[in-house]
Amino acid sequence: MIDSKIIKTDKIHLPNVSRETLKELEDYSKSILTTNKKINLISSSTEKSINIRHIYDSAQTIDFIDKNDINVCTDLGSGAGLPSIVLGILMKSKKQGFKLIFYEKSYHKSNFLEEMAKKFKLEAKIYQKNIFEEKNLVTDVIICRAFKPLPVIFDIATTNFKNFKYIVMYLGKSGKKIIKDVSTKWNFDLEEMKSLTSEESSVIKISNLKKKNE
Repeated sequence: MIDSKIIKTDKIHLPNVSRETLKELEDYSKSILTTNKKINLISSSTEKSINIRHIYDSAQTIDFIDKNDINVCTDLGSGAGLPSIVLGILMKSKKQGFKLIFYEKSYHKSNFLEEMAKKFKLEAKIYQKNIFEEKNLVTDVIICRAFKPLPVIFDIATTNFKNFKYIVMYLGKSGKKIIKDVSTKWNFDLEEMKSLTSEESSVIKISNLKKKNE
């Protein structure tokens, strides 16, 4: 469980996490900042608050991911690898064989993901492909952060994936309206967790997704 009380300093601290894991998260944070000088991984306005805005924000999804029935996590529009590189680092000591799959169209960002996966010895596969063109994919969790609107993610999940259990993603201040709108066309079960890094945001877990009138 990620505790909101930890968000007090720019130095990374997470409860019940080893020093080795914390160091890897710090190294990852530094790698993003270094690479951000060459390619756009995160907004320059968030560089000084990277640990809160990006590392902690990603880490909080562990509460939805660290489950017995989750072994494969597929990250869409992966960019810098947020949240899944963070999840991979956190899950290394929790579950052997936890696998990450990344879909990122950008050549340079895909290379960065490859570097991070090797650097932190993650079991990961990076595809420099357009997720909209892929078919018959299989995963336990589809996860994304600042990729596409929820209705588009629902379409990707049901059109491009042959099998998945859950969708985990972030919603902003209009999240309740978005959920209400998609409920007119989709049936699903919803778990919602208030974001620890933004009072206006939440992290959601969708299961049993099915389009209405099917």
